[in-house]
Amino acid sequence: MSILKYLSARRSQLCAARNYLKVLGLSSLHTAPNSSVELHTQDEEVVIALGSNVGDRLQNFKEALKLMRKSGINITRHASLYETAPAYVTDQPRFLNSAVRAVTKLGPHELLSALKRIEKDMGRTDGIRYGPRPMDLDILFYGKFKVRSDILTVPHERIWERPFVMAPLMDLLGTAVDNDTVASWHSFSGHSGGLNALWEKLGGESLIGEEGMTRVMPVANGLLDWSQRTLVMGVLNLTPDSFSDGGNFRSVESAVSQARLMISEGADIIDIGAQSTRPMASRISVEEELGRLIPVLEAVMSIPEAEGKLISVDTFYSEVASEAVRRGAHLINDVSAGKLDSNMFKVMADLDVPYVAMHMRGDPCTMQNNENLKYDNVCKDISSELYAQVKEAEMSGIPAWRIIMDPGIGFSKKTEDNLEVLAGIPDIRAEFSKRSLAISHAPILIGPSRKRFLGEICSRTSAVERDPATIAAVTACVLGGANIVRVHNVKDNLDAIKICDAIRRQKCCPVKFGQ
Repeated sequence: MSILKYLSARRSQLCAARNYLKVLGLSSLHTAPNSSVELHTQDEEVVIALGSNVGDRLQNFKEALKLMRKSGINITRHASLYETAPAYVTDQPRFLNSAVRAVTKLGPHELLSALKRIEKDMGRTDGIRYGPRPMDLDILFYGKFKVRSDILTVPHERIWERPFVMAPLMDLLGTAVDNDTVASWHSFSGHSGGLNALWEKLGGESLIGEEGMTRVMPVANGLLDWSQRTLVMGVLNLTPDSFSDGGNFRSVESAVSQARLMISEGADIIDIGAQSTRPMASRISVEEELGRLIPVLEAVMSIPEAEGKLISVDTFYSEVASEAVRRGAHLINDVSAGKLDSNMFKVMADLDVPYVAMHMRGDPCTMQNNENLKYDNVCKDISSELYAQVKEAEMSGIPAWRIIMDPGIGFSKKTEDNLEVLAGIPDIRAEFSKRSLAISHAPILIGPSRKRFLGEICSRTSAVERDPATIAAVTACVLGGANIVRVHNVKDNLDAIKICDAIRRQKCCPVKFGQ
């Protein structure tokens, strides 16, 4: 159900509910910090904004989230991460801003006290209002209640004028209202169209990249703005049995040579895989995968050409992911989105690197069986199943600002399904947006390179003969809004991507960067 339809259907019920709460004295609940009604026995859903512009901002965010969980604030959803220009007091460093949805049994003033303790523990002093701070935590919403007291006002009184607050807040919602509490937040905006109408009035998505506000992803001790151009991920397989280049790069010397070639041709990311995930591939052990991977990873990390490039490791084992990051890998690419290792999300939550979650049913041995190839609606089903994994990842502590989505071309999909994905990237984003706008804004990675379905369409039995077909597939997905493409042939695909990027910069293209 759309927000407008939902609000229309619920308006009379919400009005009645507000009147009932006023009779009980609940619309201005907790008028005194020591009120006895602070004793809560049920969870309330809350929204808390975070901001930092002093010290290591990313570490400040990590520490604040950890302390919030320890304080009885159970985080369920994360917004995107924004770097923003300072407001009000402009002579200070740029901020990182975001927000979280959470549930807590703490009363409003208890929650406020917990957040103030966290700010103090992280080194915040009184200072000047709107001035620099290691961490700023504000309660934007508390359940269905409005709170008024000498020290606390909820909803936060300045939400509506601040794009750097509204953007993360909107990320925590979906275009479909998922419960009555969220419906009440829309009603608090005072706009008939809810928070969405208010956000659009401020400027909405047109503000991102403007007004000093950029959506970013932390990676390799920096902040990646993936809205500027399409990134190219070059494939480096160390396996003897990969479908395209199995056995070509098993020695350290040949693997490093291939990495150098791809970097010289313009690759932004080198994706190193030591375990084949082609259909019917046999699974190797953690030890064998590490034995193949680590010598090459360390060698590639050490070459001068790799400076400024990102190194990704393609693995579904949490132990491999952990060791790879310890050795310097910048991101983890998991074809199973956590399904093949129950410990993956917990490990990734502690690793602080981007995580590629790919859609696949079953495992490489079962993904192409009849049951796993059944879809009612390809794009809807992929979005629903992949979002379920991402939601679990968030609950495990992986924030949305570290997640990259991959619909999994060639995995658990027939030729016509793969074509649906290539044409349906905007539809996939739209399905994500119903559940979480933050996830709908996440970078989308597409990997059609030399896949079997291209050979079936073009009658090319040899994988290395499928580069022209790959370029066509890459062109389609970039024009559809893909942010990262994973390819074997970097040089020729990069030329196609540059043309697509130029088209997307034109006003005539319906899909812009970052969408």
